[in-house]
Amino acid sequence: MSARSSAPHTTPHTASRFTAHRPRFLAATAAVLGLALAATACGGDGTTAASGADLDGQTLEIVGPWAGDEQEAFEQVLALFEDQTGATVSYSGAGDDLQTVLQTRIQGGDEPDVALIPQAGLIQHFADEGVLVPLSDEVVQAMDENMAGAWAEIGSVDDTPYGVYLKVANKSLVWYNDELFAETGAVPPESWEEFVELSENLADVGVSPLSVAGADGWVLTDWFENVYLQTAGPQMYDQLAAHEIPWTDPSVEVALETLADVWGEEQLMLGGSGGSLQTDFPTSVVNVYSDDPDAAMVVGADFIGGVVTASTNAAVGDTAQIFPFPTIGGGGDSVVVAGDAAVAMSEGEATMELLRFLATEEAAAEWAAIGGFISPNKHLTADDYADPVLGQVAEQVILAGDSVRFDLSDLQPAAFGATVGDGMWQTLQDFLADPSDVTGTMERLEAEAERAHG
Repeated sequence: MSARSSAPHTTPHTASRFTAHRPRFLAATAAVLGLALAATACGGDGTTAASGADLDGQTLEIVGPWAGDEQEAFEQVLALFEDQTGATVSYSGAGDDLQTVLQTRIQGGDEPDVALIPQAGLIQHFADEGVLVPLSDEVVQAMDENMAGAWAEIGSVDDTPYGVYLKVANKSLVWYNDELFAETGAVPPESWEEFVELSENLADVGVSPLSVAGADGWVLTDWFENVYLQTAGPQMYDQLAAHEIPWTDPSVEVALETLADVWGEEQLMLGGSGGSLQTDFPTSVVNVYSDDPDAAMVVGADFIGGVVTASTNAAVGDTAQIFPFPTIGGGGDSVVVAGDAAVAMSEGEATMELLRFLATEEAAAEWAAIGGFISPNKHLTADDYADPVLGQVAEQVILAGDSVRFDLSDLQPAAFGATVGDGMWQTLQDFLADPSDVTGTMERLEAEAERAHG
């Protein structure tokens, strides 16, 4: 088996983002990780009661992005709510057209009762339009009992709670080829210093340490977000996300200089910066887990497992292993996440009772028993997950507690945080090409942020 430094397999830079919220490989990830969680194992610590409301004869409609296995699993959770309350709940999936579908229905005065929102920034958008109904005290209580406080904050706009987070993606992971690690005597690092040293040692023996998908700008924003959260801390992260501090702040300089520890060392990345900028996300994973791998590690979210399954012969939990994104300074257990939240677009007891139910341990356990998601519910422990890799992923999110932070780029106006050839994506691609230009990168990020925020 070899992972010699060579030109990476590349594919053209696609014009659309590989979304962190509804990855095309999610179903494959679920199948391989075997997200089986015995429902009976989750009945101990939660205090929120099952739904006892009498909603017989009432109907509720939900619109969200999910289809296929995700939709089927969610509908089974909804069936439990129907059995307990007598309500009838229908779900329709809008896929990537969700925002357009919701906007059209809002303009026509035909909002669904509940919408499932895959971006925190979109919650703010609809809240600003005045179409969201704040969560009731009972829903907030259920969230307080079952989730860390950070989740309520992520789902709030101007301190008003709107969103109940149901399923999340852990974006603070490093995936590695265990066979290559065994061959070279490598050990998963804990700190950034150990991570850089490991990468240098792998390069010294002719193994390309990292496969970086520089052709997809969102991958680079994930790198930056993890480093910034570790070096600056959650409070500064919040301020930068809200543009309460400028991108020329010294904390951004520290993060970029830290990134340059890796991005500025050509031998640490497969194909160097030039090869990385031609490598898209799926290819970056295949580079690590093909039959003749070209690199040892790839930084990315839990849904990388789906790419491994769909595109390689490697097995998640065997050759494909993970360790947490390395700690930097006092960064500790901080985790960058993405996720899907339920929000109310109609008032009434039935809508709020459904949201309260979705915040409970019972609802989380029902879905976990079916498989296909990671829950932010703090009563589901790593030991509850049948698959050890998924257990690691879930445990990391729960242990982060109030240090969980939502993907920063997804909190930005799209022109700055989610546009090919512009904003954060393009600026960080340029920084990958020339990591020596820290000052120029900060100034450009600030100028782009000012333009986008207005």
